[in-house]
Amino acid sequence: KKYLAIVDFQPLYENEEDHACTFEHRLSPIKDQYESLKGRMSSKFYDETQFFSQEMLFARFEDEKVVTDDLFPAFKRYVMMHNKLVRETDADEDGAGEVLDRQRAYDTYSAERDPATGLFAAMFGKEWADDYVFDFLFSMSDKKEGGSPKGGKR
Repeated sequence: KKYLAIVDFQPLYENEEDHACTFEHRLSPIKDQYESLKGRMSSKFYDETQFFSQEMLFARFEDEKVVTDDLFPAFKRYVMMHNKLVRETDADEDGAGEVLDRQRAYDTYSAERDPATGLFAAMFGKEWADDYVFDFLFSMSDKKEGGSPKGGKR
């Protein structure tokens, strides 16, 4: 079996530097401890410079021990840091619309490129796969009438 793991604090801002200086430096010590989670994405599907932070945990592996030894402990630490940041950060209602716009853009970007869509289509049919990807996995995505750019007709 082959596994793929991605854990990230999705940047809230289009300008990566705004996100990096505010949040990412707090994730570096976590990522630094896990060599197996320092992989790079394939540019075949995604551009790492869009919607992904510099501190993203990324791994492809076959040894299931990576899950218990590295992935799950790192994930728990990322979640704890997320909770800490939420508690420490003052609400910014003026910026909420920008954050939601960014989330919609991320969902649309990901729904149009997710390589698992083909696997889902082969197993469950194209209509089910498209509905699952656009309406569940990336529920804020904008569906394109007549089809998505990479996914053909919808």
